[in-house]
Amino acid sequence: MELKNKKILAFVEEEFEDLEMWYPVLRLREAGAVVDVAGPVAGHVYIGKYGVPLKAEVALDHVSSADYDGLYVPGGWAPDKLRRYASVLRLTREFHEAEKPIAHICHAGWVLASAKICQGYTMTSTPGIKDDLENAGAIWVDEEAVVDRHIVSGRRPPDLPAMMREFIRVLAER
Repeated sequence: MELKNKKILAFVEEEFEDLEMWYPVLRLREAGAVVDVAGPVAGHVYIGKYGVPLKAEVALDHVSSADYDGLYVPGGWAPDKLRRYASVLRLTREFHEAEKPIAHICHAGWVLASAKICQGYTMTSTPGIKDDLENAGAIWVDEEAVVDRHIVSGRRPPDLPAMMREFIRVLAER
């Protein structure tokens, strides 16, 4: 398994995009990684846009980036909520400063923009937040998966296989 002994943190909040949350979590676990789902409240069940539930295993305020090898940020409307938490912005910046792999898809780029870590990075996202990423200093491209150093991005659910192949590759190389 290519990610044996790797530990990944995944953010969750209400109205995550169901496929963009579950597919990566399951794919990372299938590759051998331990994935901890972190939300505002540990033990709370968060509901995706299409009604699929996911329980937060740990609370955002009780997480240390030092305990993880990578970060995953899902899309949907959850990123707009997540970027309002100081702990999410702190953790995102810590992963970035340590050059640990960070993957984001669709609207999840909002979290990276709010954490102010987009400057000079080539990224993709749903076209709806293209301007937000460019205004945050990113170079936006319309591709299914983009890797720029330790940041991996994808556009939307059909791009999940390509994005996850790249995220797993980047994680395995570290």
